[in-house]
Amino acid sequence: MNLHTVNTGIVKNKKITRLGRGKGSGKGRTAGRGTKGYGSRSGSSMNLSFEGGQMPLFRRVPKRGFNNAGALEVACINVCDIDAMFSDGETVNVESLKAKGILKYRYDVLKVLGDGELTKKVKIQAHRFSKTAEEKIKAAGAEMEVLPGKKPVVKGVKKAKAEA
Repeated sequence: MNLHTVNTGIVKNKKITRLGRGKGSGKGRTAGRGTKGYGSRSGSSMNLSFEGGQMPLFRRVPKRGFNNAGALEVACINVCDIDAMFSDGETVNVESLKAKGILKYRYDVLKVLGDGELTKKVKIQAHRFSKTAEEKIKAAGAEMEVLPGKKPVVKGVKKAKAEA
């Protein structure tokens, strides 16, 4: 390819092909739709996955793994990350974590995990806390506040009625 041949064959304002304008146009009579059948009728539109009655590719390919569609997306942060990023007296919440660039993706709930050590007295606001994180936060003298959050969707579980 040479530089002077890059744009050859590219037409900016190409005219549309006018269908059904007589035999001489090359697209007369059936107007490029073929003869008979569903595709020749007006209003015909095929599903993108339809393969003329053949088993579609999507159904032929084996499915593997597990898809938990109802599960919540949980963003996790460790207490060592909080210790490194925040100073004494600061509030650790969703807004402050986004401002510092720690949370960058979409999630449903924020969970604090107990990896590392916490030495600073900060106020932590999250939806969930692990047991080790709770112990380390209390040992450091920091505060923790549980935020109301979304509950996971559990299907097929019936609640037992309290019998008095």
